Amino acid sequence: MRAALGVFTDDVSDRLPRVRASELEGRGWLNTGGRDLSLAELRGKIVLLDFWTFCCINCLHVLDELRELEEQYRDVLVVVGVHSPKFVHEADPVALAAAVDRYEVHHPVLDDPELVTWSAYTARAWPTLVVIDPEGYVVAHMAGEGHKNNVAVLVRELIAEHEAKGTLHRGDGPYVPPTPAATTLRFPAKAIRLPGGNLLVADAGHHTLTELAPDGETLVHRIGSGERGLADGGPEAARFSEPNGLCLVPEELRARLDADVLVADTVNHAIRAVRLADGSVRTVAGTGEQFMVGGAENVLPPATPRFAALPGLLGGGGAAAGVSGGGASADGEVRADGGPSGGPDRTGADFDGDPLRIRLTSPWDIAYSAELGGFVIAMAGNHTIWLLDAGLGRIRRLAGTMNEGLQDGPGAQAWFAQTSGLAVDDGGRIWLADSEVSALRWLEPVVSAAGSEVAGSAALGSAALGSAAAGTGSAREVVAHTAVGAGLFDFGHRDGPADQALLQHPLGVAVLPDGSVVIADTYNGAVRRWSPSSAKNTEAGASTADGSGAPEPTIDGGTERGRGEVTTLARGLAEPSGLLVEVAEGGAIDLLVVESAAHRITRLRLPARLAGEILDAGAHRTQRPVSEVGAGEVLLDVVFTPAAGQKYDDRYGPSTRLQVSASPPELLLDGAGDEIELWRTLRINPDVGEGVLHVTAQAASCDADPAIEFPACHLNQQDWGVPVRVTPDGPATLTLPLLG
Repeated sequence: MRAALGVFTDDVSDRLPRVRASELEGRGWLNTGGRDLSLAELRGKIVLLDFWTFCCINCLHVLDELRELEEQYRDVLVVVGVHSPKFVHEADPVALAAAVDRYEVHHPVLDDPELVTWSAYTARAWPTLVVIDPEGYVVAHMAGEGHKNNVAVLVRELIAEHEAKGTLHRGDGPYVPPTPAATTLRFPAKAIRLPGGNLLVADAGHHTLTELAPDGETLVHRIGSGERGLADGGPEAARFSEPNGLCLVPEELRARLDADVLVADTVNHAIRAVRLADGSVRTVAGTGEQFMVGGAENVLPPATPRFAALPGLLGGGGAAAGVSGGGASADGEVRADGGPSGGPDRTGADFDGDPLRIRLTSPWDIAYSAELGGFVIAMAGNHTIWLLDAGLGRIRRLAGTMNEGLQDGPGAQAWFAQTSGLAVDDGGRIWLADSEVSALRWLEPVVSAAGSEVAGSAALGSAALGSAAAGTGSAREVVAHTAVGAGLFDFGHRDGPADQALLQHPLGVAVLPDGSVVIADTYNGAVRRWSPSSAKNTEAGASTADGSGAPEPTIDGGTERGRGEVTTLARGLAEPSGLLVEVAEGGAIDLLVVESAAHRITRLRLPARLAGEILDAGAHRTQRPVSEVGAGEVLLDVVFTPAAGQKYDDRYGPSTRLQVSASPPELLLDGAGDEIELWRTLRINPDVGEGVLHVTAQAASCDADPAIEFPACHLNQQDWGVPVRVTPDGPATLTLPLLG
């Protein structure tokens, strides 16, 4: 392996050339009591800059990684969030203040809407961490998540060095907490109607499930203590952490599962089951730890007791570090199916087994599919869709490659981007709010003929595939389609033909009786409607030509991409994130909208004719500093060096991975693909003026001390989308610091 730039050494002062940290400049500050901060007044503290944007799931993961470090080193470490927005809505200071409150950010935050400080520190990706020593010099630059251990090692080194020099000042930091407001709901996410008529709300900001009377306002009771955490038990003992998704268990399954509602408990990386009769909560999927793409510890071994990884549950004290399982057989046992070095695959990528032995990552919503015979989970944390079977005994990845983007096709090849909302229509299609690509998409459950594989089918309309019969549970695979959306960097508020329409980070989706789909267009503050061409002006509650109420299928069993029309049904809403459709006697339709940033549920009476208004508030494209590269050969260099006391983790094969692609694909004449080394020679097409290089890097490291029987291991990973401009005399090297 080619040596990377050394970062952690015995002498902290030798780590990098001494570069003075740039001043922190932006529009204003939050969590400082109304005053601006400067680096000069932070002299004597270790400063950690966290470049983030509140739409980014990886950034939210880092916020949680940092909580423990902030508490442990609060007298010497000052974390400063530098909010550098991707979407237009995120540049709104009111929206940023709400996000800081929503995600319980307990450190100062600099509002950097023009990316001034982002550019000064040459950040290229969300999230990026920069460490500044007590004398005001930059000592480390890290991209991606999984750096908790690296930061802890560095902080300890800096404490020792600067206490010895007399340049470390202990004491309180500049954080000033805002005054909390008391509300019945606090940043609610989704809602469902219970059999008795009440509403159950995923009350993410309160870390509870909140039951409301039918009016949607009167509090009935709460399930959960209200304290962030993961614990099973009764309604007062159970703990959640930002629950976002809810699914009412089908009536015929409730007695057998001893559960009425399943919950996507997002920050706990778990699925929870709730029994409404007594409010008891139990964990049915997940270990309480985050699935890391490519990580060697995503699966617990068969000998590990259930909940061993969950502190406080049934006396579990945590699994031994460095021990993990791989894929599972029908009984949930780990199978030895040949990992990179001849052992079991411990990454969990092909896991199909016991749901309590596999780590999950930020499940955001959950819905039941009769066609697939189970509960579909939007796994926002790694851009995939999973399936938990109807007996709650097995779980597997249903769709997605764990690459972030918009790519249709067989589930095993499709790309998603932080899917955050799910709904199933009468025809069995599973509709998705794919938030980071600002898209409305759907999955078509399919069955394959004997001997054929869905993933390998080039012609989706071929005889090898067919739509699953409604309610049969016979489908095992899905095919992904897109109704609205263009990709990671294109968004806006534009109605009209679906292939030209634009959304902005939608989080919720629901199906109307006529088969059209309503979208919680979160960052546009709107409710939008997609309708197939044949149904765009139907009466409320009317059916389409085949009488099913679902969009008319084409020969491939789906709805033709780009067909249909998008309209706006309502505007001026405060980050709508969930939708609930209710049909009254006589056919009147009420739409219950979860207005997350307004802490309420709003009822909209839809008009008899659902066409809505057609708006064009403009198109937007994510703007970030563009990197110039030369035509021809360019060296891509991803910098990574294990922290002090760590070595590359080669227990199960190569410890690094580098994946490269481009938009448009023609930008790269050579160098695309998946390889081991963290450097690669790319050949840039001189005839393509600009584009985006998509780079995914992973590096794993473990404790280097041979005396440690079970070494602690850590996976660092990051996805970059680097906008580039090709110039004849541009640089011949593009450096991306994973840890450098």
